[in-house]
Amino acid sequence: MGIIRTDEWLKKDFDHPTKICERLLPYFKGQKANAIYSQLLKFGMYRPSWRTKRNLESMIDDRAWDQVETLFFKYKNKWSGPDIPVFLFPLEQRGGLFFRQDERNKAGVSFPDKMFLFLSHYQDPKELEALVVHEYHHVCRLRALNKRMEDYTLLDSIIIEGLAEYAVRKNCGREYLANWCTIYTERELAFFWDRFLKEQLDKRKNDRNHDELLYGGGRIPALLGYAAGYNIVRKYYQTESYSAKQSFSTPASKFINKKNIFN
Repeated sequence: MGIIRTDEWLKKDFDHPTKICERLLPYFKGQKANAIYSQLLKFGMYRPSWRTKRNLESMIDDRAWDQVETLFFKYKNKWSGPDIPVFLFPLEQRGGLFFRQDERNKAGVSFPDKMFLFLSHYQDPKELEALVVHEYHHVCRLRALNKRMEDYTLLDSIIIEGLAEYAVRKNCGREYLANWCTIYTERELAFFWDRFLKEQLDKRKNDRNHDELLYGGGRIPALLGYAAGYNIVRKYYQTESYSAKQSFSTPASKFINKKNIFN
C-alpha cells in the first residue's frame, strides 16, 4: 500500500483538517472524523495557520512523499515488514507529545496497521530516515506481538520506544538519536527507575498513570519512560547480538532480567 498521496488532500482542504480526516474513516473503524483529528493532534498533526502552511510548502519543495516512499520500501524489504498505508501531514510546531529533536521539525505515531508522519523542513535527509526507522519499527513490533492495545503494559511501552530508537542507532548512526536518549545520566536513571518505574511496570495502557510515567509530567521527569527504555535496550545489546527481526518479537521482560539494570 505504501504512501497515501495526502498532498492532494492538503492542496484541496488544508484549512479544513476535519474534512481531511473524513478520508481517514476507513482506517479508523467506528471513529468519527473529529475524534481522529483530536487523536492525531496529540502527536503533532497540524492546525491551519501560516506557519503550518509553510510546513506544507516545505514538504512539497522537499518532495517528502517521494522520499518517504523510497525509505518505506527500503525498510519494508530489509525487515520483511508489513505493507501498510503511510500518511504524511504538516507538523504543528508548538504541540505534540513526542518530537525527535529540540527544534521540533518532525514527529510521528504508529499503529499495527498504519503510520503517520508529521513534517516540516529538514536540512539533512537522514533525519527523515531516522523518523521512518523509528515509526516503522513500532509497526513491525506491534504486528509481531499481536496484542490488544489495552493489554500493553508500561514495560511494553518503554521497551517499544527503546527498541525503535536503538534501530535508529543501528541504521542511521548515533548522531541521529533523539535527544531524550541522553538527557539523563546513568546514575539519574538508576534513581528514577527505583523511585518511579520499577514498581509500576505492569500498569496497563489505559491506566491513568501509564502516559505520565512514559512521557513525564508533574513530579515525573520529562520523557522518563523513553529515556529508560532506550538505555535498557542499549545495555542489553552490549552483551547480546542484535537482530532487527528478532527485536520485533523478543518479549519485553527479557530486557530487564538483570537485577541491577542501570548498575
